[in-house]
Amino acid sequence: MPAPITNQSNLTRGYSIAVAAAAILSTTAIFIRYLTQTYHIPALVLAFWRDGFVALTLLVILRLLSPRLLRVDRKFIPFLIAYGLVLALFNSLWTISVALNGAAISTVLVYCSTGFTALLGWWLLKERLDWAKLVAIALSLAGCVLVSGALDAAVWSANLLAIFTGVISGLGYAIYTLMGRSASQRSLNP
Repeated sequence: MPAPITNQSNLTRGYSIAVAAAAILSTTAIFIRYLTQTYHIPALVLAFWRDGFVALTLLVILRLLSPRLLRVDRKFIPFLIAYGLVLALFNSLWTISVALNGAAISTVLVYCSTGFTALLGWWLLKERLDWAKLVAIALSLAGCVLVSGALDAAVWSANLLAIFTGVISGLGYAIYTLMGRSASQRSLNP
């Protein structure tokens, strides 16, 4: 009997972390938009400093609280470099999307990543893709289309780059998510 309680506890913890991450990602867009609009900080400069501050902060915290987490087997270094580059690319694309689309639309567009994640997981990781997932993907993408105004032909002609950047940021987020799954399969500490 203890195993189901532990599994339920892990599941609850996982959902809680996912909801917290979604809340942070959603509110971050508001700050990005404020900084790019009010102080005219270029999106890529802002993305660079966000990445830099987070990396430095985590390095200091891990060095002080758990230095063993900074030791990594050499065989994982190329993977971790690629993982970091994917995160930096996603962060850059998403910051540009926020600058072009605004906070609300960019946040919705980045969540088209759920569809990309399911499809790429099926294609690359041979994960199951059943009807429930296909319906969820269709509804998710339909929501992205509706919120971004993509049904209006004028939006495509006036704002094609912005919408494209938002959707590509969702693809970047999906790749980052799948790389996280791969890191877990390699037994790398989150």
